[in-house]
Amino acid sequence: MNSQFLNYIYRAGRAAAYPVQGMWYFARHREFWPLWMGRLLPLSIISLIVYLILFLFAYLPQVGFLAIWQGSGAWVNALILTLGEGQVLIQALFEGFFVDECRVDIFDATLINEGLVDLVAPQRLLFPDAPNSVKMLGKPTSRAEYAPWSFTQLFELVIYLPLNFIPVVGSPAYIIITGSRLGKLSFHRWYKLRGLSRRERKSEAKKYTWDFVWFGTVAMVLELIPLLAFFFLLTTATGCALWVSKLEKKARGWGADDQVRAEEGQVRSDGEGTQTGPQEANGRTGATVDENEPPPPYSDDPI
Repeated sequence: MNSQFLNYIYRAGRAAAYPVQGMWYFARHREFWPLWMGRLLPLSIISLIVYLILFLFAYLPQVGFLAIWQGSGAWVNALILTLGEGQVLIQALFEGFFVDECRVDIFDATLINEGLVDLVAPQRLLFPDAPNSVKMLGKPTSRAEYAPWSFTQLFELVIYLPLNFIPVVGSPAYIIITGSRLGKLSFHRWYKLRGLSRRERKSEAKKYTWDFVWFGTVAMVLELIPLLAFFFLLTTATGCALWVSKLEKKARGWGADDQVRAEEGQVRSDGEGTQTGPQEANGRTGATVDENEPPPPYSDDPI
């Protein structure tokens, strides 16, 4: 019984650590930076304006309302409530339409860095002679989503906002409940790359229900930080890819030597120069790629 309890604690801590590991990994891989600076920094500035308006006109009235029965704790709960309202607005305006493409690119590039090119290749064109994993990425050959956006997800965020009215436990409950769904959605891209059916995805997700709660809780806290929320969306996707790569290597029975060989195989493929265009799973080639260009934008429609 005690060992089972310790196992749950270990799994919770390990899952919660991946979003933080993603920050460190993102910072060390300079090829990831243009995805943030070129695509999402302007949206971050716009999101800051949204938060400024909310804090100017909504924060203090909500503090006064919550103080009726929460006392001094109203300041904290009103803060979480206002940040949650901002997150709902930003998701409705931007996240599902502009951010997900970047998260797919970050996720796939991290898998490539970890030697899992064969997992990514069937789902998108690749430039095998590109100088780094980000520039290897061409257009997806099928619908590509990191986490599917839906009105149901947005509706749940709105429905759970009143939890912040409950003293002491309300705000943590809001973060954990919404975070658990966020964690569950984080494996969507992995399931897609593996070609799992809806039933297989549900069966697979049951194995990680506990882990999703804590991964998603940390991710949710990071998403509530104004200005940096979009940045943390990318670093969390990086952390998720690191988690997935570990699970993939374990499922394949890879040891340290296998990992080195996989990465060396990627380097040789990048440096051979025998192909000058994007490569699909079947090895087709196409036009050359300018190594100074970021990966091309794409739509969710198959090519």
